Amino acid sequence: MNLLEILLQALDGLLAETMIFAVRLYQFFLSPIFGRQCIYQPTCSHYFIGAVKKYGPISGLLRGAWRICRCNPFCQGGYDPP
Repeated sequence: MNLLEILLQALDGLLAETMIFAVRLYQFFLSPIFGRQCIYQPTCSHYFIGAVKKYGPISGLLRGAWRICRCNPFCQGGYDPP
């Protein structure tokens, strides 16, 4: 493994941890204000964290954003793991 690969892997991990931290801030500060709105299990924020951990920051971000777009009153919801 060369130095560039090590740096890219470290940057990837840092980006993932930053995204997860931002979602945790949302869960702690904003989610209690709005109350439980998500029709899915696990909730969209937990799905986002799981997707980032499982697929990495870029693909996890896209999957999490797609899940948030699907979370609306016209969707059935239910169990949908990352």
